[in-house]
Amino acid sequence: MTANEDQEMELEALRSIYEGDECFKEVGLGSFQFRIGNTEDTNAFILDVTWPETYPDTPPNISLDAFFNNRISAETKQLILSKLGEQVEVNLGTAMMYTLFEWAKENQDTLMENHKAVVTAVTLTSSSEVMTVAPTSKKKEKKEQLTKAQKRRIISRTDNKGELPRGWNWVDVIKLSKTGGKDE
Repeated sequence: MTANEDQEMELEALRSIYEGDECFKEVGLGSFQFRIGNTEDTNAFILDVTWPETYPDTPPNISLDAFFNNRISAETKQLILSKLGEQVEVNLGTAMMYTLFEWAKENQDTLMENHKAVVTAVTLTSSSEVMTVAPTSKKKEKKEQLTKAQKRRIISRTDNKGELPRGWNWVDVIKLSKTGGKDE
């Protein structure tokens, strides 16, 4: 069999095995994503796997560069890739995607045992932006200056809480009927 025939057979097998499984995603021809763990799990990660033209005789390209993996430290990523590399060497020359995926699922705890979430500097950036924005917005806020007479009129219309009394803008129905109509 040629490498392309092996790839086609493995692709069919993967599609039938992982049909409806949200952990498996075929990104393109010979390119896949495998999610190890649940999305809520802090130890979950995504494997990006791409087949070279001569796969399975040559190892697949495996990376952890997905955005989902940004919280994983570089040391943990390197450990995962080295352990997967060992599994690739053992299975070289055979269809190995299912084997790699299942091995990673079974050994997820071992692979992620030294995992410490990476703290990003996003909060620092956003707080400094807020500090630079806040003073400029205060300059734009300018209270309307009222004269003493305007203030007295507002106070005379409002109650002790500064609110207008209920119904201050209601129309008096009796006055409307006395203002006249066609029948008068």
